[in-house]
Amino acid sequence: MATPPAVNFDGNPPAAPQPPGTDMTGICFRDQLWLNSYPLDRNFVFDYFALSPFYDFTCNNEQLRLRSIHPLDPSHLVKMTGTEYVLSEVMEPHLFVIRKQKRDSSEKVTPMLTYYILDGSIYQAPQLSNVFAARIGRALYYISKAFTTAASKLEKIGYVDTDNDGVASESKAGKEMVDFKEVKRIDHILASLQRKLPPAPPPPPFPEGYLPAAEAEKGPDAQQGDPLPTVDPIIDQGPSKRMKL
Repeated sequence: MATPPAVNFDGNPPAAPQPPGTDMTGICFRDQLWLNSYPLDRNFVFDYFALSPFYDFTCNNEQLRLRSIHPLDPSHLVKMTGTEYVLSEVMEPHLFVIRKQKRDSSEKVTPMLTYYILDGSIYQAPQLSNVFAARIGRALYYISKAFTTAASKLEKIGYVDTDNDGVASESKAGKEMVDFKEVKRIDHILASLQRKLPPAPPPPPFPEGYLPAAEAEKGPDAQQGDPLPTVDPIIDQGPSKRMKL
């Protein structure tokens, strides 16, 4: 355990150092010489923590040290009021978590700050509000970056490149090409339907004195030689007589 502070040459004890600040998350403390001399366990870890700038010499633990009592003795700390340090979690010899709190009574304490010693290096744990603010700020940064990237991509999509007009027209023409297999399949379906249907009845005779336009152009000689059709020419030329591609 550390010895009490020495006395000045004028006979008065030295002035107590000022209490550390609230936000000291940007620094860390490590004393390699001390780590080479003493084991880092639950019995000596507080003496090592007292060497760091995170330690508040006005705490109740310091009063116990001056009285040669172990500074983490809970039987004495619960009888005192004020600022104190307690060892909350221990994973020897790698991790030690020390919590700074304010004690108002034996049962009422208010947590203030948390420190952790990781492999001999002492850090102050950030407050929960600072962690949330940092995470939210990082998320907003990436969301804004994503929107900026998406906006740039949309601008490129909306830009019309004249060099790509020919490629686009060729792809469009390729999509509009006729599928010959599909045409044959439709012809087969229509032919099967036609075979199932009854034959078409003969068309009614033309009225007396009526001449179709084609017969009128041929003249009276052609009218006498060409008999009237007995089957509808449109129905007669079904799918089987279409032009095959």
